[in-house]
Amino acid sequence: MNRTTQSLIAAVAALAAVTGFAVVNAPDGSGDDGAKAAARLPVERTSLLCPVPSSSDLAETSYTAFTPEGKGSGDAGKAELLPATQELTDAPKHGGKDKKKAVKPFLTQKAPGKPVTGEESGGESPALLGTADGKLAPGWTVQQTTKYSVGSGRGLQGANCTAPDTDFWFPGASTAKGRSDYVHLTNPDDSAAVVDIELYGKDGALKTEVGEAIQVQPHSSVPVLLSTLSPKEQTNLTMHVTARSGRVAAAVQSSDDKLGGDWLPASADPATRLVLPGIPKDATSVRLVAFAPGADDADLKVRLAAPSGSISPAGHANLHVKSGMTTAVDLGDVTKGEAGSLVLTPTEDAAPVVAALRVTRGKGADQETAFIPATNTIGTRATVADNRAKGSTLSLVAPGGTGKVRVTASAGSQGGSPTSKTYTVKGGTTLGVKAPVPSGLKGTYALTVEPVSGADVYASRMLEDPEDGVPMFTVQTLPDDRGTVSVPKAEQDLKVLQK
Repeated sequence: MNRTTQSLIAAVAALAAVTGFAVVNAPDGSGDDGAKAAARLPVERTSLLCPVPSSSDLAETSYTAFTPEGKGSGDAGKAELLPATQELTDAPKHGGKDKKKAVKPFLTQKAPGKPVTGEESGGESPALLGTADGKLAPGWTVQQTTKYSVGSGRGLQGANCTAPDTDFWFPGASTAKGRSDYVHLTNPDDSAAVVDIELYGKDGALKTEVGEAIQVQPHSSVPVLLSTLSPKEQTNLTMHVTARSGRVAAAVQSSDDKLGGDWLPASADPATRLVLPGIPKDATSVRLVAFAPGADDADLKVRLAAPSGSISPAGHANLHVKSGMTTAVDLGDVTKGEAGSLVLTPTEDAAPVVAALRVTRGKGADQETAFIPATNTIGTRATVADNRAKGSTLSLVAPGGTGKVRVTASAGSQGGSPTSKTYTVKGGTTLGVKAPVPSGLKGTYALTVEPVSGADVYASRMLEDPEDGVPMFTVQTLPDDRGTVSVPKAEQDLKVLQK
């Protein structure tokens, strides 16, 4: 093996470990399973973006960052949140080179296993760019939580800060009267990004000429009000965000004059089978919004995974989703006082779908809403930050066979000892539990969920903080925290490189 080939192999492995992209081998005809041969290695660097939380002077926003304890990349490392929109260079002087400014981190984490927190008040908070490397990179998670006491969208609005990407689907958006949905586009890079936004209603694509070629300048965040993209009011929309150049983080902030508001995260990638975990047991109204982006219609079986088993919601056992058109179904108080999750599977020919739920709690003037997008399994490990002594509820669903998971409550941000508990989730059911709490907890803490045995498990966490009779709450799904990446063996890489 020559030195050039050795160096190239090392570069492939390092790139996978740093970026989190899995490397797939070309088939060599030997019958070996490349997936089984690949090693799981901790990532070496993680980047996350937090959207601008609020323009209200009455809003209060907290940030919680956490890295689980485990095998990291070396003994050193750091993680910090910086203003994503701050200029990072000084103008050159006397023909010299640009110089980096010293930017004070908003939040810095120095060791895994214990959350760190920060707070902002008022409407001056910028978008934040987070980076973690070394031992702090694997599974690094940041939660942004904003509480609005009054005004449109009042309630608890929570969002997991996300990695930049190039493609996002948002079923459940709206341009209806009394509703204000903004998509926040944040560019973390040194070059401009060009973004297209497409809207799809019940009759198909909406004309959105101003949604084409939106410029997002380097280190900047652009909020786009959806109602400015199309003059036609639509109660239920699916939005597709694509970056034709560069990359961005995208998240939708939804505010309703009467029903409160929350962040609408992107749905999992289009798939033929979807799981939407963690409908609150006291939900007074649940709306399912689905969209089939492919060329074929989708015919879906709708099942509610309840604590005792799976059932078909009354009158909604099946759902037909026309290609290119948004379909919405009101399921009412579908959970009937028990924890539940929605599972969508194809009835015959499979077609990819994206979907999300809009969930309402409370009645009359004391209503509040949150969103639950379709999500992926907990994978190797899932992590969620900003849990509190009271108000954190965990939903675990095993849509296939029975699965067993271990849930670990971290040390508290200001004190407390970690604790773990194992749960068995029967196939076809949802298990709703009060999240474990660290002993002697002070401050907030994080939860990690790891598979122990059995079938795939999906999860979400509801955080509630009621005020003046309003059941303020937010729901975050728990997909894999991207702490490890699959890296093929070097000799298999060599086979690919030599062909």
